[in-house]
Amino acid sequence: MRGLLARRMKFHLLGAFLVSMGSATLYKFVVAEPRKRAYARFYKSYDPMKDFQAMKAAGVLECAPPK
Repeated sequence: MRGLLARRMKFHLLGAFLVSMGSATLYKFVVAEPRKRAYARFYKSYDPMKDFQAMKAAGVLECAPPK
């Protein structure tokens, strides 16, 4: 029984480290990278003036009433 806690602690610390690194890597490649690509694709063709005119025409903005 001597040293049981120390042996188990080493095993569990290593396991926790590997699981956390694996989940961080999985999140990066499954969630973060596709999100970055989607934002880049969106802003590549985004026209803020066109969006402003659409919001103005819809009456969303108080500072620029529709004509």
